[in-house]
Amino acid sequence: MTATTTEPGTGVHPVDRKPPALQLIVGGVQHVAAMYAGVVAPPLIIGAAVGLSPGQLSLLISASLFTAGLATLLQTLGVWRFGARLPLVNGVTFATVAPVLSIAAQHGPADALGVVYGATLIGGALVVLAAPFFSRLTRFFPPLVTGTVITLIGVSLLPVAIKWISAQQPTAEPSGLLLAGITLLAVLAFTRFLPGFWGRIALLLGLVVGTLVAWPLGEVDTSTLSQAPAFGIATPFHFGAPAFDLATIVSMAIVMLVVMAESTADLLALGEIVGRPTTSRTLADGLRADGLATAVSTIFGGFACTAFAQNVGLVALTRMVSRYVVAASGAVLVVLGVFPVTGGIIALVPQPVLGGAGLVLFGSVAVAGIRTLAKASFDNPANITIVAASLGVGLIPIAAPKFYEHFPSAVQTVMDSGISAGCVVAVVLNLIFGRGNPRTR
Repeated sequence: MTATTTEPGTGVHPVDRKPPALQLIVGGVQHVAAMYAGVVAPPLIIGAAVGLSPGQLSLLISASLFTAGLATLLQTLGVWRFGARLPLVNGVTFATVAPVLSIAAQHGPADALGVVYGATLIGGALVVLAAPFFSRLTRFFPPLVTGTVITLIGVSLLPVAIKWISAQQPTAEPSGLLLAGITLLAVLAFTRFLPGFWGRIALLLGLVVGTLVAWPLGEVDTSTLSQAPAFGIATPFHFGAPAFDLATIVSMAIVMLVVMAESTADLLALGEIVGRPTTSRTLADGLRADGLATAVSTIFGGFACTAFAQNVGLVALTRMVSRYVVAASGAVLVVLGVFPVTGGIIALVPQPVLGGAGLVLFGSVAVAGIRTLAKASFDNPANITIVAASLGVGLIPIAAPKFYEHFPSAVQTVMDSGISAGCVVAVVLNLIFGRGNPRTR
């Protein structure tokens, strides 16, 4: 169900409604629980690659949480022409991980982060400048294209849930399958039988149930809680002042184009879900927020910011469409960044439990894409061809992650993301085969 009209008697769209304090806090925590693993994974990988000590690594993670919170607050509440003012969670994008690892290999661990921050700063500024021009591309995203891309977002995220269930191992353990199954059933049961607000926090309740079941089985790692410092935030430029290298800047600029394409897809998807279609102005404001947040994050030790698709799925699943709920999650992220010990509580949730909830969460995004595709006519064989080819190309990096390993790095940057690859194919094919066909729009 999507929110498509203003509330009776108020003239306020559900996106702009301010829920009671309890709903704000619980809903915000639920969003953080859904994306916590995604926002801490990139700094963990990058920190290990550049040889940071455990203490420094903790600060790097805190910086990513802190800057994700700032970016989310900017995106949801908005300042002037910065922020889409939609329930959109922002955080560190995985798209930068591979380029950063390559930079670390080229420049050495000691200098890598400074070069990365210099390129990220420029990349963020370029996004701010390019946002109004990029936003005009919405006319190339009719329902046929948008539905295909949204479906790919959901399908691309499903392997993440599956890896959580197996705890990143090639095969799953029986205990992992048990925890994932219990969590999945709990989320489904809570969604089906709990009324009102309680049904809308079914995902959070399912995570609590799964974690409580995992505790006596010895599947809950409490070391993250005991080892986390009570307070820890990186001072400005703690990991090095920005250094500027032309080749690195060009590489990061390409990455930011991919980030803009993925954010565009997420914004279009979210507009469909909440019943407030994303206009060119909304898209430009959202992309500006991405760019500004990315540039500012380099001051505190964060990385490039983008929309988190899993939280788009959470909005679709819970029907809590208020942007203030997501703004509350931004405030929670800021607190987690300043007080890492609080993040240790969320980190108690075992990966198989996250995976069980993730199956429903990410599947909800794919369902939103299918719903959008239903607005396009498939009586025309060309439309079937467009969707089929786009999904096929988009699924290549999901089915074979190393498929483009021997291609130039610029090609890998675009094609290694099933979302961006499928998006490019869908837009191009729609221009070729869909021109003059109003039923694709």
